[in-house]
Amino acid sequence: MPSLARLVCQRLIHGGVTLLAVSFLIFAGTEILPGDVAEAILGQTATPEAVASIREELGLDRPAWLRYLLWLSALLQGDLGTSLASRRPIAEMIAGRLENSLFLAGAAAAVAVPLALGLGVIAARWRETAIDKTISVLTLSAISMPEFFVGYGLIFVFAVKLMWVPSLASVHAGLGLGERLAAVALPVATLALVVTAHMMRMTRAAILAVMTSPYIEMAELKGLGRTRVILRHALPNALAPIVNVVVLNLAYLVVGVVVVEVVFVYPGMGQLMVDAVAKRDVPVVQACGMIFASTYVLLNLAADVLAILANPRLRHPR
Repeated sequence: MPSLARLVCQRLIHGGVTLLAVSFLIFAGTEILPGDVAEAILGQTATPEAVASIREELGLDRPAWLRYLLWLSALLQGDLGTSLASRRPIAEMIAGRLENSLFLAGAAAAVAVPLALGLGVIAARWRETAIDKTISVLTLSAISMPEFFVGYGLIFVFAVKLMWVPSLASVHAGLGLGERLAAVALPVATLALVVTAHMMRMTRAAILAVMTSPYIEMAELKGLGRTRVILRHALPNALAPIVNVVVLNLAYLVVGVVVVEVVFVYPGMGQLMVDAVAKRDVPVVQACGMIFASTYVLLNLAADVLAILANPRLRHPR
């Protein structure tokens, strides 16, 4: 257990250092955005005196390194700042949007994970057959296309031609669960198609790696069917790499919603971030960027910890 605690602490330290580096990159990236925040706020009424006054009010006349340290200090205390465009607390603006993004990612995961595991088992069961090759071609074709292309393709087929679902994912607080799921059907399908292939390939590879083990051969010699051998013996022993790749894809789902939300005009964090960039609302962009980065790093840490817990050689290194 001391070795396990040490490994977990190392991962936590690496995660903290990564977030610190990401915070610097996000701040630097917003600093080099073209244009001036004060001029964007004032618009046509921007005179040199008014611009100077706004810059002083917002603290933009201070050195960049000092503004970064002040922003980082406030961030560590849980203060995301105030929006320049609406003058509302950013935490208040983000609360509902974050809930929408997590709902979208969760719904996509609920579809993609069982689908990927099922297809992986089927592909391993009928290895090198037409079924295996068809599943591989379809899933790899889906992952090879960018999210916006998949999204617009689904809109054209299911919203424009067949008119089964709405093209825009409009949701609000009053919607019931069924109505909300119907509204996000296309963005959920888009995200699920993008991440299913990776999890399916890992499931297939992990099962096939276990199938060469002596106890699998013994089970087959006892007369057990191949499907039963895979489900009862191979799959449980192949879960460690599968769980790891599933968690990593969940991290991608949370961060990858940005493009999908823009395509379907979904009121989530990604859409908020894109709107903030258009308005040069730098504090909102920085807050959204840090939330996405923190979620991604934390889920990667969870994947590392699960890999350690599932692997005896990592839990008890010699």
